[in-house]
Amino acid sequence: MSSRLHGRHRLSIRFNFKRARMADEGLGFTKNLAALGCATGGRSHQFCRRGRRPLNLAPHVAILLPQKVPHPEILMSSTAEKHTFQAEVNEVLSLVVNSLYSHREVFMRELISNSADALDQLNFRALTEHELLGDDKELRVELIRDEAAGTLTIRDNGVGMTRDELIDNLGTIARSGSKKLMQSLSAEQKKDVSLIGQFGVGFYSAFLVADSVSVTSRKAGSDESWTWESEAKGEFEVRPAEREGRGTDITLTLKEDAKEYLQEWPVRDVVRKYSDYVRWPIQMEIERTTGTGDDQKTEKESVTLNQARALWTRSKSDIADSDYTEFYKSLSHDWQPPLAWTHFKVEGTHELSGLLYIPEKAPFDVVDRKQSGVKLFVKRIFIMDDAQEIVPEWLRFMRGVVDSEDLPLNVSREILQKDATTRFIKKQVVSKSLTLLEELAAEGETERPKNADAAEGEGKTEKVNRFNTFYAEFGRNLKEGVYHEHDARERLSSLLRFHTTNVDDDSMTSFADYVSRMGEDQESIYYVAADSLASAKSSPHIEALKTHGSEVLLMTEAIDEWVVDALREFDGKKFVSAAKGALDLPESDEDKKKKEEQEKELAPVLERVQKALDDHVKTVRVTDRLTESPACLVSDEGSMSARQEKVLREAGHDVPKQKRILELNANHSVVQKLQALSDESRFADWSALLYDQALLAEGTLPSDPVAFNRRLTDLMAGN
Repeated sequence: MSSRLHGRHRLSIRFNFKRARMADEGLGFTKNLAALGCATGGRSHQFCRRGRRPLNLAPHVAILLPQKVPHPEILMSSTAEKHTFQAEVNEVLSLVVNSLYSHREVFMRELISNSADALDQLNFRALTEHELLGDDKELRVELIRDEAAGTLTIRDNGVGMTRDELIDNLGTIARSGSKKLMQSLSAEQKKDVSLIGQFGVGFYSAFLVADSVSVTSRKAGSDESWTWESEAKGEFEVRPAEREGRGTDITLTLKEDAKEYLQEWPVRDVVRKYSDYVRWPIQMEIERTTGTGDDQKTEKESVTLNQARALWTRSKSDIADSDYTEFYKSLSHDWQPPLAWTHFKVEGTHELSGLLYIPEKAPFDVVDRKQSGVKLFVKRIFIMDDAQEIVPEWLRFMRGVVDSEDLPLNVSREILQKDATTRFIKKQVVSKSLTLLEELAAEGETERPKNADAAEGEGKTEKVNRFNTFYAEFGRNLKEGVYHEHDARERLSSLLRFHTTNVDDDSMTSFADYVSRMGEDQESIYYVAADSLASAKSSPHIEALKTHGSEVLLMTEAIDEWVVDALREFDGKKFVSAAKGALDLPESDEDKKKKEEQEKELAPVLERVQKALDDHVKTVRVTDRLTESPACLVSDEGSMSARQEKVLREAGHDVPKQKRILELNANHSVVQKLQALSDESRFADWSALLYDQALLAEGTLPSDPVAFNRRLTDLMAGN
């Protein structure tokens, strides 16, 4: 668009503003024109000091008069816009443009997937908005190669985009974790552009092969077309365009070293490799030469490059592992292969088929996200992306598709929430997912190709335990399932893994393995919860258990205690917290007699400590769980633990503070010295120190750190 037109547009806007303001000030219209000429740099009017030639204001006067139509060139200029990319997009673009990537042909997969999504959306909307299809009912993706212009166009007749959607979808990155990605990447990692694909920015992969990208789109049901264009240099332009019919054209002006994608067979190979699963035909015009000599002639024909058959509808025996992997990458936009998958078909009262994947790595937002990664289809017709009604929230890490033969095509979220078929589908999704996880757990250690994408890794293998890999990424999700999915609780409990006092390294154990190692006299499964593994291992609450030879599960996640509260028992063995109630360890008659004597001997001391700490503790008693530490704090059996209270308070809940039990170790020298103290002031200070030490041992700060420091200093000084 010429600078002359931009000048006219700016002039008309300033004139309108000046006239409105000066009219309020009671100035005449002639003087308004003078002010306009001077304000915009005009030098013609007598009111201007350096006027040289007449200023033609006629087109702009028309704007001020309601009965006049603005100059068409001004209207056109008013819709040409330049925008700056969102900061995160600039970082992604810089990473794409400036990085070397050995598999840059994935740009084709990403753009074709985008086109297929647009066709899915249109097909869904057309179920109720029949007029959207019009006469163009054959939905398709077209690849148009123009060798003379050096361009490759990916065209679809899908739902299309409006001006605002072009800006929002292509100028910013949605809540996909990309900003966190860019902040977390090291300098070495930034050399590998393959990481980008994990965060939903596949469109920008076009700049792997293109100097500039132009997107022309017309929204279904609209008469307006718009073009988005950028060279990945920090900004993009949006302007009006002309396009016959709905849909989108993505035109890539290819780099010199990417001109191979203007040839037929490289394009065929890439489409077959990455997009053969797409349910819509991917078409391309090709040339064929027939005859010889004078009879030789070249003809053009349109061919379909993909099978256009949903992968999940095909027989397992006809699908290679590489096909499953490429389908996953196209579906999830993950650049890594999946960890595992299950391909299933259910027949009977209800019929459905599906393909569910477990990713190898968790996304950044796996804890906070609520959306499902499973798409719902009905009779191969796409219905919705985020099928929360058929996938419970704790399974939100799963990716894949579920295709029902029984749901209506015009199904809505409201129908899904109430429909019996939906409940059946959800039950099947849960069951198939758990079966897959149980198979992984039983698999143990296996060998697989090492770094298959790297040349140096070809032919090499590595030993992996796929379930351990899964649990490190998604173990918390299984714990959520135990708490929320009552019907699957038993199966889920067998999949849980925890650290234990019997294992020194980072390996974890199952409940079943724990029970198999229990001694004959042990009736309960013991556990302790702490903020870290180191704190759990050194917890004073488990000293007697370790001395007795009882194994203790070490729980370090905030949800763990709620999980065991929900389970209550495993294989008939109750869960017992080492920090709650009485441990009731097996003891001899001699041990019982000794404990009774100690309780009798320390009764006066316990009463004095109780009096000194009456505002803080419920009661004071002799312990049977300590062997090395002088004191610890214990909650009543069945009550909320101190750690649970802490978690709830940190989450913003108003939790009333409860007094706990202070247990003293009668065999510890500190307690014995406490017994000998006659000075009540020093006795109170020592009692408070023991209480604060017990808090610190479980990871809680004293309520009055200054007083704690003073008492400790006095003690060290011998006062």
